[in-house]
Amino acid sequence: MDFGYFGLNIGALDNADAIADVAVAAEQLGYESIWTGEHVVLIDPQEAPSPVPPHAPFVDTVTTLAFAAGKTEKIKLGSGIILLPQRNPIVLAKELAGVDVLSKGRLIFGLGVGYVPGEFEALGIPYEERGARTTEHIEVIRTLWTQEQPSFDGQFTKFSGIQSRPLPVQNPHPPILVGGMSAPALRRAVEQGDGWYGFFQDLNATEQAVKSLKETAKSTERREGLEPLTISITPPGAVDADTAKRYEDLGVDRLIVMRGFEDMANTGGGGAGGIISFLEDQAKEVGLG
Repeated sequence: MDFGYFGLNIGALDNADAIADVAVAAEQLGYESIWTGEHVVLIDPQEAPSPVPPHAPFVDTVTTLAFAAGKTEKIKLGSGIILLPQRNPIVLAKELAGVDVLSKGRLIFGLGVGYVPGEFEALGIPYEERGARTTEHIEVIRTLWTQEQPSFDGQFTKFSGIQSRPLPVQNPHPPILVGGMSAPALRRAVEQGDGWYGFFQDLNATEQAVKSLKETAKSTERREGLEPLTISITPPGAVDADTAKRYEDLGVDRLIVMRGFEDMANTGGGGAGGIISFLEDQAKEVGLG
């Protein structure tokens, strides 16, 4: 099982030095990947279901991954997750392809639907369309990444007679991980994803999600050419070796650790140094390096 770190662009990691220090430390400690989170805007004043206070820093995901690519050599760079229906898929395909090219093939594209209506309102995107937009946007991006003469005729996006180069380095394209715990999200992962990403999932929730994915797969046709679905999980806080093994036994391919939601709100303490200490402790506990 591989190990990643979630939170590269959040909270105390809101500046170049902190992001670089954590990215380099994670690579040197033997982590397989580093991951960003995303809220393009936050609701002010905070109200449910917004998860963090309005002044919590979220450096843009694509910017952060591109910056981290220049500071590291081999660690994979994951978006965990991009809120896909809030993005123009043609522009996003171009941006993410650039990250994959500049990192020499290290991008992992994690995406989700989003769940805060006020964020969609601010961006002028109908909240009720988020599922349909996500499903279609995945195929728009896949088309632009893989077709020699890309064309698309969808509900939200239509194009032909265009090119968007360079294409990603990875063949056929960077891994696409679909996040979310709802039935539509699980179905979308099975239908369209290279993997599924469950955020803040304990062992019981992970076990149930894996069972649900298997049940969903019985009645859902998987896109032709996709390999078996991989499972990535961010657990709620630190894990010990025994807990990590129990996740692995459930079928988890990657654990993406974080200290807690306090880091997202920049109240976790210790700044980048505290996060690096957490990474060091977790690496020692699970036997990295």
